[in-house]
Amino acid sequence: MQIQEIPIQQVLVIRQEVMWPDKDLDFVKLAGDETAMHLGLIDEGQLKSVISLFQENQSVQFRKFATLVSEQGKGYGALLLKHVFEQFSQADVEQIWCNARVSKVQFYEKFGMKIVGEAFLKNGIEYVKMERRMSHISSESSPM
Repeated sequence: MQIQEIPIQQVLVIRQEVMWPDKDLDFVKLAGDETAMHLGLIDEGQLKSVISLFQENQSVQFRKFATLVSEQGKGYGALLLKHVFEQFSQADVEQIWCNARVSKVQFYEKFGMKIVGEAFLKNGIEYVKMERRMSHISSESSPM
């Protein structure tokens, strides 16, 4: 198993398949994708999970975090997110945040992320902003 940077084209395929299977590939493209860092978890030669990281000053937002439906519940997403927190724990980053689907809040809470602000709707799905302040990094707050 390995985690590495991957090309945007591979990320788009997973995003579309997992998050918006009824939409075309252009729907899952984000402004800034060309300069973002895209990581993928590969196991047994297959890309299982992807995450895109957008850094602005001391803040990193992760977006379009997706694990293949057939591979969900196997810990791939947790390993990938843990890697992200570890990667930025030594960097000059104050927070890592995302707009989480409300249905996934408990997953992110396992990583010490907290809800910030009110829920909002986008494309018919309810989201909430969640963040983790990097000054709180410790092995105790990690589920793995």
